Amino acid sequence: MDTWRPAYVGVGSNLHDPRRQVLEACARLARLPQTRVPLISRLYASRPFGKLDQPDFVNAVAGLLTRLGADALLTELRAIESAMGRPVQRERWGPRVIDLDLLAYGSERRSTGELLLPHPGIVERNFVLYPLAEIAPDVELPGLGRVAELASRVASAGLSAL
Repeated sequence: MDTWRPAYVGVGSNLHDPRRQVLEACARLARLPQTRVPLISRLYASRPFGKLDQPDFVNAVAGLLTRLGADALLTELRAIESAMGRPVQRERWGPRVIDLDLLAYGSERRSTGELLLPHPGIVERNFVLYPLAEIAPDVELPGLGRVAELASRVASAGLSAL
């Protein structure tokens, strides 16, 4: 693919020095082939989502420009997770050393296999919307709306900038 496309990746961790894990994952994103990372949000502390009896998370969103296709980018994200020690089989909403979610890829809408674009959980997760709104408030998420407007609809409870 020759065209540069914008993509947004949610980054989160709540194990083994989560702040360091998130920063390391962002550094690894910047080393992906045919990819640049011009934007990274501030880090945010957030309460766990889903399973509540676990440590708080550190979250951020990275804004990428990439020539990789969405599937190839997802494969690279999984490889980073694996290299950083995240097991393939894992507890849903459980603790994790690193979590990389492809939130959006250009204006693509997709609901096939492992790749749902834009990510279906965006609209209810302040730990995704607030850092995403920080770096890309005017981005239109296909079928969901403008990031800043979506962020204005969710409370900031349990979320704080680090």
